[in-house]
Amino acid sequence: MSFGLYMIGYIVLVAGLAIAAHLLHVPPRWIGVGIICMMGLGILTGVTTTRHRDPPT
Repeated sequence: MSFGLYMIGYIVLVAGLAIAAHLLHVPPRWIGVGIICMMGLGILTGVTTTRHRDPPT
């Protein structure tokens, strides 16, 4: 559940940054590249942040 909340927050952040880039007249191609990179980074950090470690045996 916490991973889902983390991703929702990260998507809102990326959407805000994409809108800001559009208002600054950044070409759409570079906005798309930025969105893809940010989503990949968000998935990586979300998994490492919310992953539960296996107990030692």
